[in-house]
Amino acid sequence: MIMMHPGIPFGWVLTAGICALLLAAWALIAPRRYVEYVPKQASQQGFGHRLTTLLVTSGWPMLVLKLLLATLFLLIIIAGLYGTPIPALNFATVVTWNLWWTGLILSVFFLGSAWCAVCPWDTLATWMTRLNFVGRPNPNSGLNLRLPKSLRNVWPALLLLMGFTWLELGVGITTSPYATALLAILMFMLAIIFLVLFERKAFCRNFCPVGRTIGFYAQLAPVELRPINSDICASCTSLDCYHGNDQVESCPTHLVMGSLQQNTYCTSCSNCTRSCPYDNVAWRVRPVSREAVQDARPHWDEAWFMLVLLSLALFHGVTMVPFWEEWVRPLARILGDSGQLLWSFSLAMVVATGLPIGVYTLAVILVQRLNAGRIRFMTLFAGFAFVSLPLAFAYHLAHNLNHLLQESRGLAALFANPLGIDVQPLSMAAKHERMMSPLISQDILQAIQTVLIIFGFWIAMRVIRQRGGKLVPDSGWRLFPMVLFALLITGSQLWLLAQPMQMRF
Repeated sequence: MIMMHPGIPFGWVLTAGICALLLAAWALIAPRRYVEYVPKQASQQGFGHRLTTLLVTSGWPMLVLKLLLATLFLLIIIAGLYGTPIPALNFATVVTWNLWWTGLILSVFFLGSAWCAVCPWDTLATWMTRLNFVGRPNPNSGLNLRLPKSLRNVWPALLLLMGFTWLELGVGITTSPYATALLAILMFMLAIIFLVLFERKAFCRNFCPVGRTIGFYAQLAPVELRPINSDICASCTSLDCYHGNDQVESCPTHLVMGSLQQNTYCTSCSNCTRSCPYDNVAWRVRPVSREAVQDARPHWDEAWFMLVLLSLALFHGVTMVPFWEEWVRPLARILGDSGQLLWSFSLAMVVATGLPIGVYTLAVILVQRLNAGRIRFMTLFAGFAFVSLPLAFAYHLAHNLNHLLQESRGLAALFANPLGIDVQPLSMAAKHERMMSPLISQDILQAIQTVLIIFGFWIAMRVIRQRGGKLVPDSGWRLFPMVLFALLITGSQLWLLAQPMQMRF
């Protein structure tokens, strides 16, 4: 018998639906005032700047945090390879899929891409290939090859993201401690190989599916690493933030601080903060989702990544509703598929991933038609793709909160016995007790999920109004297809959240 999370009640669905309709009407009818946000110049004497400078220049706080996370990462591998095969009682599966993945997405909203600065994959790979713990290795090891131009985009990361989703939901690695450990080792090995072969950190910028997911979601974050005084950057000739210096490595993802407008590729490593000769780089607070609404520049590959991210978030929810297998088994009979139904699952995944993108494409075509074809399709497609970011983030977090808050009981016991020595499978009574005693009450959890969906839709409407005003002359009602797309996605998300959802373990 599979334990199920209850769906959110109809009252919450109705509340969110009414809010979405009101916001949609506001997006189409309310007068538009396109006010560009201009960040205030930060002070070098501010507490935030002094604290950031202390943390990154001393090196020790970051080193301690990296050591801690690297130790946890190695423990995950050991527990996965040698621990109990019971996923609900194995440190590797519970920490990786319930605690880390959901906590990571939540942290992005408050800390931006800070995880990348302490990522254990990169930390261990760097220590092993460059044989140093702090400072700049001299001379740099590895071949330092330039990544081929055809790979200097996010297509590789997108393909890996889809591949890992297939492994997670099709093969079922989330329920296998051993497979979870193998995936961790694979990511670690990829980080090493790319450090040995290519200059800087090509894996982090172009191949890491987790890092690129964080980078795109970080466009919604209210924090950013930016110049304190843009005039200083404009007159700088050394570009130490890009090249580094004798003590500090260059920017791992080829960014110049003076022209940085989005968090997408920033790994928050703070190399620029430590290398800047003018002490002109610091963290600062900004309006929520400013990049998605205004600053981020649309690119074709990035647009596809954002749209697939939305599709895969929805697909995760679809595969956990009770009638998912009822949909897949008739397809399996047609295909003559048996066993684990991987062929049927793969085809269903392609269709489910392509459906939201197809609806989005149709919305873009309608916007183009309503404007008599005066705007190029690719321009509209890439420009409006930012609407998918808040929708994906809101549902991604709302969905995973169920796993985090209702399936993560007993963490103290896991840390005390990470290998699960002599443990017995959870009885149905134990599973039921875990589900009925979440970390917060069911009512509060459902309220949070509803607020998240409304929040995502609100940001989506702001994206449509701001970017639509720039892309579409005399926009107004001509943006209706994009608003309808957001309504359809949000309606699908609410429907999925209202369904009972299978527990992961």
